[in-house]
Amino acid sequence: MEPFGGGGHSFEIAKKLQGTGLLIGIDRDEEAIEAAKKKLADFNNIKYIHGNHDEIKKILSELKIDGVDGIILDLGVSSYQIDSKERGFSYMSDNILDMRMDKTSSFTAKDVVNTYSEEELYRIINEYGEEKFARKIARNICEARKIKEIVSTGELVEIIKKSIPAKFAKDGHPAKRTFQAIRIEVNDEIKPLYETVIDSIKMLNNHGRLCVITFHSLEDRAVKKAFTDALRKMHMS
Repeated sequence: MEPFGGGGHSFEIAKKLQGTGLLIGIDRDEEAIEAAKKKLADFNNIKYIHGNHDEIKKILSELKIDGVDGIILDLGVSSYQIDSKERGFSYMSDNILDMRMDKTSSFTAKDVVNTYSEEELYRIINEYGEEKFARKIARNICEARKIKEIVSTGELVEIIKKSIPAKFAKDGHPAKRTFQAIRIEVNDEIKPLYETVIDSIKMLNNHGRLCVITFHSLEDRAVKKAFTDALRKMHMS
C-alpha cells in the first residue's frame, strides 16, 4: 500500500511486485491519481483508490483484504501539488486561496483566513507553523479582512510580510510557516495521524513492514509517539 503522490515510489514497488503481488495506491488528490495512472500505465498489478490514509482499515475491509505485507505513508504536500500554482499551495505566486489536497472537499484556505477568529488563527499558526510572530499575523489578517475579503495567496503574503520585523526577513520566506499551518488545518493532516499509524500497524501481516516519510517535526512527533506506544503495548502483551 502506498499514497501515489508523483508515482515515484509506486513505480519501483509495482516493478518488484509484478507477477507476485498487488499494489494498492491511495491518494485524496484525484489529479494525482490521474497523473499516477499515466506514469504507471505499463503495470496491471495496481489498484487505484481515491481516499485518505486515515481510512486504511475501511478501505482494506471494502477490498476484502485482511492484511498487507508492506505500507508506505508518504506524508505532507507533494511537489506535484505545489507546482500546480492554481491550487494555491505556494506563496511564490499569486493565486486563489485554496490549498485543498482533495478538491471534492468544500473547505478551503480562504475559509480559514476569512472566518476563523483571531484566537483560532493564532492557535493554528503557532501550533502548526511554529511561527514566533503568530499573534501579530493573526491580528493583521483580521484587520485586513475588515476592509475586504482576503481571496488570494498574494494578498495573504503581503499581510504576513508586514507582520514580521525586517531583521527576521532573512530566515527563509516570511510566509512559509503560516502557509504550512493553514494547509495543515485545511487538510486535517496532524490530528488523525497517530491513529493512522496505529491502524496501519494493525493491518500488517506477520513480518510486514511500515515505512513513514515525514517532512516536518509535527508529523515526526505524532509518528514516533504511535510507534513507541505500539511497541510498548507489544512488549506488555
